[in-house]
Amino acid sequence: DVAMVLDHVIALPAAHDAIVDATERSIRWAARCQQHASKQDQSLFAIVQGGLDAGLRVDCACRLAELDFAGYAIGGLSVGETPEEMYRTLDAVCPALPTGRPRYLMGVGTPRDLLEAVGRGVDMFDCVMPTRNGRNALAFTDQGALRLRNLRHAEETRPLDPDCPCPACRHSRGYLRHLFAAGEMLGPILLSIHNLTYYQRLMAAARDAIEQDRFLEFKAEKLAGWE
Repeated sequence: DVAMVLDHVIALPAAHDAIVDATERSIRWAARCQQHASKQDQSLFAIVQGGLDAGLRVDCACRLAELDFAGYAIGGLSVGETPEEMYRTLDAVCPALPTGRPRYLMGVGTPRDLLEAVGRGVDMFDCVMPTRNGRNALAFTDQGALRLRNLRHAEETRPLDPDCPCPACRHSRGYLRHLFAAGEMLGPILLSIHNLTYYQRLMAAARDAIEQDRFLEFKAEKLAGWE
């Protein structure tokens, strides 16, 4: 069981003073949460804030590390900044976090975002993207995202992914498109299951690649397939 401290997520863009104020408040709240934590079987995670300011982020991470939390989350990202801005922020923050403690990137993200973050030292993620996109007829695959509402899928007999074990991949792309066109609830259910399965398999493969010391090669292969 994991509990998160309270934090102040500030909307960007924002004035520097406002970002500093929100970051300081987040650190104070983290310390107070830690003082009042009472459950012995519950891990308390701190949350690093600081907007896109690398210096603020590193300072926040170092000060939270001194408080010795069970894990560390990186918050306030994937809220409108570019992917490159997010990756630069991770480049700054991750080396400042303690080794041997879980690193959790909140609210992220696309398959590419996951691999980019893993390569920078992130361990854990949460995101609505697999199910939100599944409800809207978008399926993630190793060949990129498929938008099943497109007419070109209407008579397509292939599955989303012949190697995927999920229930959706027992059916053709054309049939899945028909479910959405007909307003059948089964369509969003099947695509949500498929996307969750895809994410789980992607992360399992990433773990295997790390153990085999070939993560960079694995990442390059995946990125090439998604282009």
